[in-house]
Amino acid sequence: MMESQTIVEDQQLEATQPEVAAELIYGLNDRPPVGEAVFVALQHVLAAFVGIITPPLIISTTLGLSPTETSYIISMSLFVSGIATFLQVKRFGPVGSGLLSLQGTSFAFLGSIVGIGTAVVQAGGTPQAALARIFGVCFFGAFVQIIFSRFLHLAQKIISPIVSGTVVMIIGLSLIKAGIISMAGGLAAQKNGTFGSVQNLALSGLVLAVIVFFSVSSNRYLRMGAIAIGLAVGYIISIFLGLVDFSIFGKLPLLSVPIPLRYGMSFDFASFIPFIFLYILTSIETIGDLTATSAITKQPVSGSLYMRRIKGGILGDGINCVTAAVFNTFPVTTFSQNNGVIQMTGVGSRYVGFFIAGILAVLGLLPIVGGLFQSLPQPVLGGATVVMFGAIAVAGMDIITSVKLDRRALIIVAVSLVLGLGVVYVPEIFDDKPALVKNIFSSATSTGGLTALLLNWLLPQKVNTQE
Repeated sequence: MMESQTIVEDQQLEATQPEVAAELIYGLNDRPPVGEAVFVALQHVLAAFVGIITPPLIISTTLGLSPTETSYIISMSLFVSGIATFLQVKRFGPVGSGLLSLQGTSFAFLGSIVGIGTAVVQAGGTPQAALARIFGVCFFGAFVQIIFSRFLHLAQKIISPIVSGTVVMIIGLSLIKAGIISMAGGLAAQKNGTFGSVQNLALSGLVLAVIVFFSVSSNRYLRMGAIAIGLAVGYIISIFLGLVDFSIFGKLPLLSVPIPLRYGMSFDFASFIPFIFLYILTSIETIGDLTATSAITKQPVSGSLYMRRIKGGILGDGINCVTAAVFNTFPVTTFSQNNGVIQMTGVGSRYVGFFIAGILAVLGLLPIVGGLFQSLPQPVLGGATVVMFGAIAVAGMDIITSVKLDRRALIIVAVSLVLGLGVVYVPEIFDDKPALVKNIFSSATSTGGLTALLLNWLLPQKVNTQE
């Protein structure tokens, strides 16, 4: 790359280094003792664990997969997260950021993946055929991110914080319906007549209350583990209520053996189109995560080294998403949770990432881990996921408010929200439309995202505010 181009890229992605409250005990390239490194790695895993397994659990449940297959896909999500974290932390040539950055299953793709899978099943396909379609679309979509990483400096002119923040907010808001349905008992409860029963609502409400209570605790470890504690409390109470089916554990093998392309792959171009935007969006999110990690670990947040790390991180994201599709799970991305753990522990050493990767990979080989979460009653899961989905929406709001909200920005956000959420509230408006139109615009993320992107491109930078 020519020197002049590097200077231009550095200027376009220059960031202001935020203040970091915590002092580092171990820096990026320090090697903590093994005991300390394992202890810190476990904290990272606990902070990200629920976020990693929730998307595959929701998708598998929605598609009607058997408990054994659901457990397998959850296991593969953990296994691939471990492999992906290792690649991101180790850095192989231009691939990977070389920072202490944990990778896990992305929530950004959840709505579109469920939409693809549901469409296949409703058309008479099996859940396995739905998975083949999903993995095929995700596999080829990952190359969008790989290519995008090479032209990162150009994308900043098109995708502004207003666009990315609006899309993140739409993702969170569009998922809330799924969380509320789970709180009321899920699809199974709709079939057996217990949907919205007092027992289901009380159980999910208790889980939600426990999470809220510990989330505002003054103890940092209780705050970090709030969701895990809420799930544990709900699970224990569910056992006493007779809501946990333990028969699943007798059907699970001792080990989950990773089998590439176990469900095969198929492709549909109409289903693929929304993923073009989603992979670009998740790249923008990765920029934010890696910039925060760089700042917290006292690394540059501008200049050529920063640019190489950002590009390497996004390229690593893309390659990891290819790996995820091959090993029967869903797209992965950088997680922001670990930045909080770095600040709390004062350990920013990337060598801790090797232990994180190892722990996640080993957990992925143990089917009992997936079986444990597969046996979670829907109200318990719903009580936790609504908090996560709400947090995603708030994160989007935070991105939007990080820039000046002028009249132009308000128009972009307002119109994108209306159209994006509108297709979720009234999906029947596309019933008589061609399949291509239906696949593109039936997703809140793709409709709202494309609207935000087009408005940001077409509207003049200065909107006349005179009467």
